Amino acid sequence: MSTGLAVAPPEPLSLPDGGPAAGAWSLATDMLHLNHGSFGAVPVAAQVEQDRLRERAERAPVVWFPDQPRRIAEARDVIAAFLRVPVGDLALVPNASAGVSTVLTSLTLRPGAEILVSDHGYGAVTMAAQRVAARCGGRVRTVHVPLSADADDAFAAVAEQVGAATGLILLDQITSSTGRLLPVGRIADLARERGIPFLVDGAHAPGMLAAPLDGLDCDFWTGNLHKFGCTPRGTSALVVRGPLREALHPLIDSWGAELPFPERFDHTGTQDTSAWLAAPAALSFVERTWGWDTARGYLSALADYGQHVVAQAITRHTGQDALPSVGTPAPALRLVRLPDTLGPDRFEGNALRDRAAHELGAETAFTAFDGVGYLRLSAHVYNTPADYEEFAERCVPALLAWGRTA
Repeated sequence: MSTGLAVAPPEPLSLPDGGPAAGAWSLATDMLHLNHGSFGAVPVAAQVEQDRLRERAERAPVVWFPDQPRRIAEARDVIAAFLRVPVGDLALVPNASAGVSTVLTSLTLRPGAEILVSDHGYGAVTMAAQRVAARCGGRVRTVHVPLSADADDAFAAVAEQVGAATGLILLDQITSSTGRLLPVGRIADLARERGIPFLVDGAHAPGMLAAPLDGLDCDFWTGNLHKFGCTPRGTSALVVRGPLREALHPLIDSWGAELPFPERFDHTGTQDTSAWLAAPAALSFVERTWGWDTARGYLSALADYGQHVVAQAITRHTGQDALPSVGTPAPALRLVRLPDTLGPDRFEGNALRDRAAHELGAETAFTAFDGVGYLRLSAHVYNTPADYEEFAERCVPALLAWGRTA
């Protein structure tokens, strides 16, 4: 397929034996996998390690589970080094939403306090904030940040809404629905000046950003290793700094409750923590095969190319510009605007996702912002330019036909 684009396709990554990178994953070869950002994808090497750990636990449970906290502490060492944070600041949790819930349920907000979020926030996290605010007689204040806002404008929009009633700021580092960066470093400095706790939802950051907490002086940060870090699902980090961390406890109490942070989080009873323990295998696989810096450069270049290929295909069929203006796009996530009749809200977007998977053999993400539907494309090392070219040629006409009959 000839694109005629100024954006050049990057050279696909390969394995040491010369085979395609996708050969290191167990993804179905008869599907297009363009939605790494939702659930990630685990390399076979990490799957094998997780299976080995589960088998070992089942051979001698009474030996395994008392020793599990030690193993978790060792995995934390590796994950902390990957994120470039002190290991004493990092606990492991099942996912970023659990990290957010841990902070929200441990903090004591003053009566009538407001929790400040943005309209790019992850829906489940915003709903959790609403429940907690209601308990203290407060409310959630939602900041509108235009999709096209650059870092300065996004910061100004948030800063304007910070006031005397603000008891907590809760913002995404990389937004899920819109695939953009928010200036959390500058907002953290503002929060620190005002004495307001700041919780950063960094769900998509590990793996996509080399050092997501560098220059970020926030109180709380949580991020999923199982998205762009490719670890087994259910592996996420909660980083906590300062005196507030001693108030944090796991969502489920255990015999480690009287231990300090983060050791109290290492005691998980009979929870299957094989995902945490196999996480180092996933992180080291990418590092020794390509190097994370090389991988990140490829992801960004491929996301650029994929966005332009798919957007151009939609424009060619509709005559409408499908390349949206996103102020600060995330390195490995890109939006393509859909025609007005397609996916204008979350429910219709989810229906499109399911239909595309079952009828087109394409794993994709459809999101919405301000009443406009978008295709959210992801890129990872197992993807190639041909994936996006095939989607543009084969799947875009079908999507547009669905819109015409909606």
